[in-house]
Amino acid sequence: MDKLTEIAFQIILYAGNGKSSAMEAIQEAKEGNFDEADRLIEEASTELGKAHGYQTNLLQEEASGEGNGVNVILVHSQDHLMTSMTVRDLAIEIIEIYRNK
Repeated sequence: MDKLTEIAFQIILYAGNGKSSAMEAIQEAKEGNFDEADRLIEEASTELGKAHGYQTNLLQEEASGEGNGVNVILVHSQDHLMTSMTVRDLAIEIIEIYRNK
């Protein structure tokens, strides 16, 4: 497996972990467990931060002229990361709605 594909899989892994934690956080808030919901949002942010770190390294390599090209798995990983970050952001809003209910 080439380096670019390995990085893409790391992005997918951490983005998926973050999205899962965000979705779990919504369920905890729905049950009124706001401390756990907040903890899970922090966990989601940490996981998404790891994925974003891999993405940032790729962007820095590209900017310095060391681009590796693009493959479908990398495109998928970028889509997965963006979607997961959106889920986390929406989860924060949903939790606040439940908290203020």
